[in-house]
Amino acid sequence: MPHRISLGACVLVAALCVTIVDCQAWDDSKYPDLGGQWRPIGGPGRFDMSKPAGRGQEAPLTPEYQAIFEANLKDQAQGGQGTTSTYTCISPGMPRVTNGYGEIEFVVTPNTTHILIRHIDDDRRIFTDGRQWPEELDPTFLGYSIGQWIDTNGDGRYDVLKVETRGPFKGPRAFDGSGLPLHADNQTVIKERIYIDKADPNVAHDEVTVIDQALTRPWTVMKSYRRNPNPRPRWTEENCSENNHITVGKEDYMLSSDGLLMPTRRDQAPPDLRYFKQTRR
Repeated sequence: MPHRISLGACVLVAALCVTIVDCQAWDDSKYPDLGGQWRPIGGPGRFDMSKPAGRGQEAPLTPEYQAIFEANLKDQAQGGQGTTSTYTCISPGMPRVTNGYGEIEFVVTPNTTHILIRHIDDDRRIFTDGRQWPEELDPTFLGYSIGQWIDTNGDGRYDVLKVETRGPFKGPRAFDGSGLPLHADNQTVIKERIYIDKADPNVAHDEVTVIDQALTRPWTVMKSYRRNPNPRPRWTEENCSENNHITVGKEDYMLSSDGLLMPTRRDQAPPDLRYFKQTRR
């Protein structure tokens, strides 16, 4: 029995030593200060925050996907949702999640950088432990992200996080609320460079490049976020399931304040009620 206790104690001490070494090896002073709460500058409604929404984005779509986008705009003008399906509470997915819905928080750890977003289920996990790409990936809305911290000016401090995110993705996905579509093959590749503004430490930038078969060329845009000056900011709660959209088959309806279904488009037909007993009048 004494020998068993001694062996167990040795194992515990060894484990503690490994933990202490790991803690000592982690020097957060080498990383940029990304603490606090961040909000997108210009709002999250557009993929390219520097340009107007919709056609004003001047997205380099192929003729096929430009036609899909135009049909989407027509449907939205009539009250429909077009190619934007987030009203059903599914994740906006990548790259739309980089638009910055809700409050944003960066959490940097030795092996992973987390980007927490207070919107549905959009928390991102970026692996920075030097791993290679897995041979097989499960389809997800946010994709699989591998990043690398780099020191661009040689001062011994990391100042840029390079990230690549790959699919297969789940779909459908759109760039933003205007319905700019991504390709149906869901094989998008997104590359990012995340860094703090050199002139203003309370501004962060995310240079996003999207490579997708719906585009005639890679599309690069700059996202910018501002840090909340309040050291104890208010974190809000958002529950998408509280919305009043009802999907029946492929049709979207609204639930009125009195609990009745309402059309969302002009001349929209009511849902098929063949499985319900009809009340005789």
